[in-house]
Amino acid sequence: MKSLSAAALHLSSSVTQTTPRLALCNPESFDWANFNAQQVVSASVDSTCTVWDVERQAVDTQLVAHDKEAYDISWGGFNVFASVSGDGSIRVFDLSDKERSTIFYENPVQKYPLLRLEWNKVDPRFMAAVRMDSNKVVVVDIRLPTTPLMELCRHKGSVNAISWTPYNGRLLCSVGDDSWALIWEVVAAGDRSKNGDNLEPDVWYGSSAEINNV
Repeated sequence: MKSLSAAALHLSSSVTQTTPRLALCNPESFDWANFNAQQVVSASVDSTCTVWDVERQAVDTQLVAHDKEAYDISWGGFNVFASVSGDGSIRVFDLSDKERSTIFYENPVQKYPLLRLEWNKVDPRFMAAVRMDSNKVVVVDIRLPTTPLMELCRHKGSVNAISWTPYNGRLLCSVGDDSWALIWEVVAAGDRSKNGDNLEPDVWYGSSAEINNV
């Protein structure tokens, strides 16, 4: 879901014939809407996020999302998505109000972009993000914006990808350069003082090489 497929590239090629500006876009990632099989949203290095209508092979909406490159994107519900960027922020967009966005988190180390984002589809209170060259996964509770719920810190190398389980809103998988896939049970905000950044993964899976996707 987080690398652009040949089908998506074909869609991009088709619409650029009628939308010349998009020819300059280089999509970094995309996410398919689970509430509408015709909608895909993509993040691009020109700082835009684009909502595509797959059936019409056309752009439905394009928003200037960030101050720098948009690296990853994730739907959070009907007409609501979030993106991360080279400017180090998680921004949430509601297509019912295209003139505004809300910053839910900003990386305190400004020189490091946020590269990966996954919004929990089962329990949309939670998002997870990864900084560039970081061994940590930042978990954000949207009810408590700007301050992370916790940081998962048990990888020994850079985290490359993250994914929430599609059937359980509490489980998150992270994989990295350390050749480990870690599965975490993410706790509620009320347990922050009890667990916080000391949370241990429930399960470890090892590999003979770096793991780049999940």
